[in-house]
Amino acid sequence: MASVPHEVAIPRTYGVSARTQRTFLRIATGVILLVLWEVLVRWLAPPFVARPVTVARALPHVLANHLPPGTPTFWGAAEATVVASAEGLAIGIVGGVLVGLTMGRLRTADRLLRFYISTFFAMPIIALVPVMTLWFGYSSTVRLYIVALGAFLPICLNVYDGTRSLPASFVEVAQSYRARWWNVWFGIALPASLPYLLAGFKLAVGRVLVGAVVAEYIVNLKGLGSYIVFDSRTFHQPEMMVAVLFLALLGVSVNAAADLATRRFLPWYRRSE
Repeated sequence: MASVPHEVAIPRTYGVSARTQRTFLRIATGVILLVLWEVLVRWLAPPFVARPVTVARALPHVLANHLPPGTPTFWGAAEATVVASAEGLAIGIVGGVLVGLTMGRLRTADRLLRFYISTFFAMPIIALVPVMTLWFGYSSTVRLYIVALGAFLPICLNVYDGTRSLPASFVEVAQSYRARWWNVWFGIALPASLPYLLAGFKLAVGRVLVGAVVAEYIVNLKGLGSYIVFDSRTFHQPEMMVAVLFLALLGVSVNAAADLATRRFLPWYRRSE
């Protein structure tokens, strides 16, 4: 059976590089999607539904906070969401690395914890928001716990997989030189798990943003979640779409930074891609 190539190379035409062609195709696809959005909304949807043209008109007013009285400010809401997401992400990274290393190196911890962590990972974390409101009240603590848990689970499982994939010969050589357990954990196992950690980080970013936004509009906290709900209910859909696009751009930018860090600090990882 003939093997299927991993990626079909784009032939060069007229001296244009493959990278330039891919960039052009992505831009052309985006333009086509915007045109379809504009045409279909004009044809099928009510006038208040957001279109690319109305979103572009609303963009400078939203960014300059020139909004109708009583409307939440965009930058204040964005700051609340970004700060809460960053705090929860930091907590999730530290906890996920420590627990993932412990599960990967200690068989007892693996047997005790992996089943429950895998179960919580498979469960929608936002389903815990009503439960946490009973525990912590309608406060920003609920958002922080949801965000931290959403970051902790994928990072923990990915670090665990990276630690378990560590070749036994690495540990045997370290032990032959009488390396302490913390040298093995943080000097060998953790660096070997960095590609898995970055993959878990990219998964965590999406879960963190979803958890923060959903917690904000369920608990009615200051942030982009409540900003989006307010604009939707008051029929300011172009302003609402600005916040949605900001969240999408934020997630894409963080993932792009993770890819850049992988190429910069882990040049040996997937160098053929």
